[in-house]
Amino acid sequence: MNRQAQAAVMFLVGAALLHAGGTNLYLRYVKAGLQPLVLAAGAVLIVSALATAWYEWKRARARKEAAPETQHEAQSHAQHEAQPEVHAHPEPRISWLLVLPLLALILVAPPALGSYSALRTGTALQQPYGYLKLPKSDPMPLNLVDYAGRAVYDHGRSLAGRQVRIAGFVAVDSAGTPYLVRMALNCCAADAQPVKVGLTGKIPPVLQPDAWLQVTGTYTTKQTRDPVNNGPIPFLQVTDAKPIPTPADPYDETWNN
Repeated sequence: MNRQAQAAVMFLVGAALLHAGGTNLYLRYVKAGLQPLVLAAGAVLIVSALATAWYEWKRARARKEAAPETQHEAQSHAQHEAQPEVHAHPEPRISWLLVLPLLALILVAPPALGSYSALRTGTALQQPYGYLKLPKSDPMPLNLVDYAGRAVYDHGRSLAGRQVRIAGFVAVDSAGTPYLVRMALNCCAADAQPVKVGLTGKIPPVLQPDAWLQVTGTYTTKQTRDPVNNGPIPFLQVTDAKPIPTPADPYDETWNN
């Protein structure tokens, strides 16, 4: 692949990064806090591509201006000795296959990790460093990971007697136990791990895996162990549940704060 083609591919990659960073598409790959870096990387690639194209244009122009003199010298030299024939080797066309992943990035956004990954990965619940003050509203909206941490490591002391509202996607194990899940990540989707909350009580009769639910309920002492890594999974006593749209950011990044 020659320099002009490399510059074109670099420009397209930069444009794809700017497109992803300027929309919610980047959230399928990295955490929200990395958006400035995605945009900066796209800008750097575009500037580099333009600089490369400009440099190659100047070099080609210089060669063109020097061509008549060089051709005259070559003809004079050819009169004294024979020159071997040189054949230019075309660039391999297969190198353009490098553009395919780029087209996939632009045209096909991968789905967020869901129940299939969640049930095959152990819970990533960790003991929090501390607990923020809870809102006074009833029911009080809580991050799913916050509820799980308080239920397991604070033994539900701050949750007792309170109605809570959490949201996540549905996963149902082989025994038919339903869970509400959020995929937590440190950096990008490649390191995403699930935090799971079991559901008991007034559960909808039909649960579709990967569907998103907003669940209202109360703390219960019921817990189980994740069969994958033996990590703790708390439960929520459900009093109401309703479907909600998939959020713009399907990953929860606050679990390790």
